[in-house]
Amino acid sequence: MSVQRLKIGIAGLGRMGKRHAVNYLHRTPRAEVVAAFTPDEDEQAWGKENLEPYGVRIYSDYNQMLNHQGLQAVVISTATCVHAEEALAAMEKDLHVLCEKPISLDIGTCDKVIKAAEARPHLKVMCGFSRRFDASYRDAFEKIRAGVIGQPVFVRSQTCDKHNPSDFFVKYAEHSGGCFADMSVHDIDLTLWFFGENIPVKSISASGIRAVHPGLQKFGDCDNAVGIVEFWGGKIAYYFCSRMMAHGQEDTTEIIGTEGKLVVNGNPQANLVNTYTNRGITREVPSDYYGRFEYAFVTESNEFIAAVLDNTKLPFTMTSALRAVEIGSALQEALISGKKIYFDESGNRIEKPSL
Repeated sequence: MSVQRLKIGIAGLGRMGKRHAVNYLHRTPRAEVVAAFTPDEDEQAWGKENLEPYGVRIYSDYNQMLNHQGLQAVVISTATCVHAEEALAAMEKDLHVLCEKPISLDIGTCDKVIKAAEARPHLKVMCGFSRRFDASYRDAFEKIRAGVIGQPVFVRSQTCDKHNPSDFFVKYAEHSGGCFADMSVHDIDLTLWFFGENIPVKSISASGIRAVHPGLQKFGDCDNAVGIVEFWGGKIAYYFCSRMMAHGQEDTTEIIGTEGKLVVNGNPQANLVNTYTNRGITREVPSDYYGRFEYAFVTESNEFIAAVLDNTKLPFTMTSALRAVEIGSALQEALISGKKIYFDESGNRIEKPSL
């Protein structure tokens, strides 16, 4: 009996695009990669070597790829600045869409994409928040839902990248939207998952420093920052993001409830090997986010394909993805302005007099 397979195209063959291409090609049995797009010549060369032998056609024009015969879905992993327009173009061609986060750094543009998706309910349109597909975070969510820690009231979560002594992070900051919008957006998304995506924000504040990358100043960004989000109803989230971890990637989340707490990745390690020597006990940790979340991306690809082929519900809504961007953008604003931002219970921004 033949297995039904979804014909997909990969938009973008940068670092993340290559990983998506490999996952959908070799680790997602119900997907068939038939096309890939990139305007970059080096990435095209990689595609010709690694994808063309499997029957994947490489395009240098995105719209031409959308017209590939039989194409049914697009996985978008290009630059953030073109995510929205590429998602809209795919939907206009009646194609399902999985788009890397964020859809856009502009809230109005995000809303435009959401409305376009709502107008086509037969299409599956999803923003890729990989931690939703991680086995440990899913286990934590199920424990919260089962009441293991009582009522969750406080989330303390961090996204910390390994230090890169080059100017990579400075160049990246020009287009990333800032550390909260780029890094902490994952922690914000987790908070909305654990607290409920409709929970209203009461206030937002942030502070940061430039400890090892002074060049970030021209983009209004920091290499270490903390943010606090207070929600109506008596819940708080505390976020820490850093670009200078010497030892490797360290993404950790603590959920504190009225009857206990849960900690995800409290002792980061690449595997279960510890080294015992006269220098003490040591363990290795992942060098980047993919070392920590590789299998989450594999799960994401398989569940997206299953949602399309089996017409099942996506694991989270586009509205939730928009709220994560909204909160991340507000944190970035608070970081730059040094001012606390307030909201009423309906989510409308309000001004409070200074004392």
